[in-house]
Parts: sequence; C-alpha cells; structure tokens
Amino acid sequence: MRYSGLKNKVAIVTGAGEGIGFAIVELLLKSGANVILNDIDEERANLAASELDRRYPGSCLSFWGDAGEVGTINKMVDFTLSHFGKIDIVVPNAGITLFGNFLEFSPESFQKVMKVNLQGAFFLAQRAAKEMIKQGSGGRMVMMSSQVGIQAYHRLTAYSMTKAALQMLARNLAYELGPYQITVNAVAPGATLTERTKKEQPDYEGIWGRLIPRGVVGKPEDIAKVCLFLLSGEAAHINGQTIPVDGGWTVAGKYPEDIV
Repeated sequence: MRYSGLKNKVAIVTGAGEGIGFAIVELLLKSGANVILNDIDEERANLAASELDRRYPGSCLSFWGDAGEVGTINKMVDFTLSHFGKIDIVVPNAGITLFGNFLEFSPESFQKVMKVNLQGAFFLAQRAAKEMIKQGSGGRMVMMSSQVGIQAYHRLTAYSMTKAALQMLARNLAYELGPYQITVNAVAPGATLTERTKKEQPDYEGIWGRLIPRGVVGKPEDIAKVCLFLLSGEAAHINGQTIPVDGGWTVAGKYPEDIV
C-alpha cells in the first residue's frame, strides 16, 4: 500500500546511517518525500545518503553531527530549510544504549544517555515545531521509544527511563501542538536485527527469536512501515499514541536468561 500525503514533504531523520533510521529514510524517499539523513558518523552519513540518492536523485542529503547537541540541531534545521525550503516531518531516531548496574551507574554515563535520547528529541521537536507553526501547514513527528520503555529490563534503568519519557513527550506534544495540526506519536520497537545488535550479540536472532511469541525478531523495515503510516495522511487522527512493534514481546515478557 502507498500512503498519501508524503509526496514532496520534507523530513529530518536522525541516527539514520544504518538500521531502523536508514529503513525509515528509504521508505520516505520511496513515497516521494525529500529527506535530510543525519548520523553522528560523517562517513556513514555520506555513504548512506549517496546510496539512497542514486536511487532517488535529488531527494536525499546527508547532515552529519551529534543529534543530541542543540547547536547541531539548529544547524541541521537551517540546512534543511536552505535546501528544501520547509520542514514537514521529524523522526528523532538517534539514540544510544548503555547497560549498567543501577548501583554503580556513573553521572557521566547518565548524562550521555539523557543528552542523546532525550535532549536531542526534545529540542529537535521544539525547533521543528516552530518552523511548522510558521509555515501554517501542520506536520508529523514520530518519537522512537522501545519495548523497555514499557516493560522493565535489567541493567537498563537509565536507558529505559529515556524511552518511557519519549512516550510522555509524544503525549504532551500531541496536546500542545495539536491545535497547529501537528501530530506527535511514538513507536516502541522490540528486539530488532540491525548492524548494531548483530555486533553486540552474535546469536541475537536465535536467542530473541525464542523469546518472542511470533518466533522471530523484527527487521528494520518492520519498524519503518509503522513509522511511515504514522507520518502519512491515513494517520491524521492518530495523536499522542505509542505503538509497540515487538512481535508480542511485551505480552510474553520473557528474557534471555529464561531460556533453559
């Protein structure tokens, strides 16, 4: 199915050099949108944007930098406006995961997680909302939460806090920005096979597949398809909601250590 309302829209997707962010950018481009692809790694951002621009000429530009920094956010929005003249869609996808025992978690690690996962999303949404209000044509935002923002997981207290907070950010912004026809929702991915999770756990697919009711882990495009729907005209009356995309993990609630 092709969703409506995306052709010629302008989007910013952070943390999009690979994985879920890359899949979101790809589907937006396929739907006729223009996209600024951000990643903290300059080479990864440029390679990803070049690959997609070959398939969708003139529609994808890279902007590298730390999406948790307010200065970077403002430069990225200015860059978007200078190249495409407007901004209609924002997906603050950039995030980091730091495992750690709660009793030993350092202030430095805490601040690092909060900066990228929360500060980045908050201030990108703020700056983009100001531009959307000036434009007067509404807009769409999707926050990237997580299954562990819904259900507790060991050694992820700080990370889980940020992912739960993003759901509340979506709810509050839906209330505050709704009068301007800006909708804000969140997606909560479950175990998803990406370049990062493959590196972190060699048998990631096998272990998590046994814990999910569907018996398989998610793919980046599974998450991207739900994001695309929420960004489209078909989702115009969905606002302030969080949609888990986890194959049923939050229903079963099993963990790797439950496997015997």
